[in-house]
Order: sequence, then C-alpha cells, then structure tokens
Amino acid sequence: MLGILGGLGGLGVATLAGCGDDKSTVASQKGSTTTTTGATTVTTAGSTATGATTVTTATSCTKIPEETAGPYPGDGTNGPNVLTVAGVVRSDIRSSLGSSSTVAKGVPLSIVLTIVDKTTCKPAAGSAVYLWHCDSNGGYSMYSQGVTTENYLRGVQQADAFGQVTFTSIFPAAYSGRWPHIHFEVFESLSVATNGKNKKATSQLALPEDICNLVFATTGYTQSAKNMSQTSLKSDNVFSDGWTTQMPVVTGDVAAGYLAKLNVGV
Repeated sequence: MLGILGGLGGLGVATLAGCGDDKSTVASQKGSTTTTTGATTVTTAGSTATGATTVTTATSCTKIPEETAGPYPGDGTNGPNVLTVAGVVRSDIRSSLGSSSTVAKGVPLSIVLTIVDKTTCKPAAGSAVYLWHCDSNGGYSMYSQGVTTENYLRGVQQADAFGQVTFTSIFPAAYSGRWPHIHFEVFESLSVATNGKNKKATSQLALPEDICNLVFATTGYTQSAKNMSQTSLKSDNVFSDGWTTQMPVVTGDVAAGYLAKLNVGV
C-alpha cells in the first residue's frame, strides 16, 4: 500500500494504517500531536509555511466518521438525483453534464481516496464513491441560486484493484458558517450507486488551513478569505468533535494545483 500511494503522481505523503473504529479527537492541529486510539498511535505533524501541508496519519484504515450529507447531496434523498444522469461516472467533475457546457473555475485540485476495509485493512476494490462540493463562490450545483441548472462538481468513480478513486476538480470555497470541506458517499458497488439511500458511509474531508489561506488569497476567492477568518475547525458543526482522520495530505501549489490524498476506512 505504501508503494502504491507514494507513487501516485509523485506527489503527496503516503499514509499507513492500523485498524480501529474510534474517531480521534485532537484539540489543535498546530505543532505535533500524538493521540492513542485503541491499540493504535496516531501522530499528526504540524503544517509548513511553504504551501504544502505535512500531515502524516498512521491510522489510514480507521473507520471514517459518519457525517451529514448536508442539504445539497443531489443523490435523490431530498429531490434532485445526479446519480442517474448519463456520464456521472467520471474522473473529471469540473464540467456540467447534459445540455450545459459550463465548467467550474478555480484553483485545480485532484482528490485521491483509497477505500479500505476497516477490519482487514484490505483495499475495497470495486466499491464506488460519489463526491461533491461547492464551487469557488460557495454555491452548490442543482441547488444554489444561479446554478440550479448546473450539475458540475459532482461525480462517481469505481475503486480500482487498489481501492483508489481519483477526481479532478477545483478547490472549494469557504462559505459562511462552515470550514472548507468536500462531501462523499461510499457504496458497495457501482451498480447500487444510483441513490443515496444505498450508501454504506457518508463523510466529509476537512481541508488544511494553510492551504486554504493560500488558495483564498487568489483571484475569485475573495469572499472565502473573509469567511475563513470567521470560522475554525473547533467551531465547525461537523469537525468540532475531531478531524484527524478526515484531513487529507495535501501537496502542490497555487500555480500548478494541489493533490489531496486520504485513506478511508469503511
């Protein structure tokens, strides 16, 4: 697993795993923190100031915390369902599907999730992931004013033999009241990934603070910079009880784009 993860694109810091079901709660992500979760020790290193966050988590098959899908899932559980739209199974989720040709703009972000069995730590080959997030203005396609006819920044991928799925996207905004995040649902297989009612896990990624600040200093993210200054991981209604197992390793820079990698235990 280490060789597989470390070799992906030559970027990122690979994460290794011990198994467990507990959610680690860390009071602060600054400095270096060691937390014991069952029989597993989790070490989270502080972030650098060079544009790349160094976060090494030793429990990458710990069960991912169950979180809300939020009010804008687009998975058929509260109205719109993008999961039945032709072409939704795709890696590049920046464009809308169907009659619209709109492409979401923003700092490039690639997201690599490795889905593993929380008990055996083996790759969950053949599972499926539906991933979605807001655009650079904080709007959710299919729901938010001005983008109700769009369905960009939503897509499904089937895990390969190593349990990996990859999405090409943009960095999401920070909207009022929430820490910058990415939603995802895990399904047993691609064949059942047609409605959110069939999911086996729902969670969110918490994006690292230093990376967010660098992105939000660029054109198009002005409001995000303001919103970011008014929230924190400790006050966020999703991540306030802990975020260690939900924060991906992020590498890259604003010009070339970023790569976010995380192991997800289900």
